[in-house]
Amino acid sequence: MTDPKPTPAQEGETPIEAADAAADQPADDDQLSKAIEELRGVLNESDEAGSVTAGSSSSSNAGIILGIPVEVQIVLGSTEMPVSELMALHKGATVSLNRRIGEPVDVMVNGRKIAKGEITVLEDDPSRFGIKLTEINTATRGR
Repeated sequence: MTDPKPTPAQEGETPIEAADAAADQPADDDQLSKAIEELRGVLNESDEAGSVTAGSSSSSNAGIILGIPVEVQIVLGSTEMPVSELMALHKGATVSLNRRIGEPVDVMVNGRKIAKGEITVLEDDPSRFGIKLTEINTATRGR
């Protein structure tokens, strides 16, 4: 199952997580902070290069590229079943997923897994979910 329009994680969220996950928090936060700073550095280099060559097309190209919309999906879990079971589903039926409560969810961008995160409830709107990023795949950086 996926949420077609996930809400980005915001400050002041209350995470829904397993108690064991809190023990690894400082190391995960450091790794996440490094990844975010690396991304900011790349974006700043692009901005600085564009300002040095004012009027060049590279600055406008960077703006165009950064404005391209991408599809972001949060994958809570999945399952496989025969068509006969699928056809037998009815309102109120429960479909068992391959993940347990408290396990990280996958963050997918254009069909590619780029990160993992925790489901959170937004403090400013408790009727909505968000995702707090806990791990960014290093293999997806620099492509």
